[in-house]
Amino acid sequence: MSHVPHELAEEFPEHKAKIHDLKLANGHFSRLFNEYHELNREIHRIEAAGVNVADEDFENLKLVRLRLKDEIYAMLTEQET
Repeated sequence: MSHVPHELAEEFPEHKAKIHDLKLANGHFSRLFNEYHELNREIHRIEAAGVNVADEDFENLKLVRLRLKDEIYAMLTEQET
């Protein structure tokens, strides 16, 4: 286990300003951001504290986090028309 918090500003430092702007201007992005943040903190807590969680459940949490991260990244890199 890595015990590294995968904060979005650290994952996408080149998009830090856009993350901030989208959180304020886009309700869907804001919900995704908050869901990612809460889930990421829970995963980090499980890793750091050694919480006993079934492997399958833990892997499912990480897959949901990855899906959220992919959707957030797509919104960050979306071409403006």
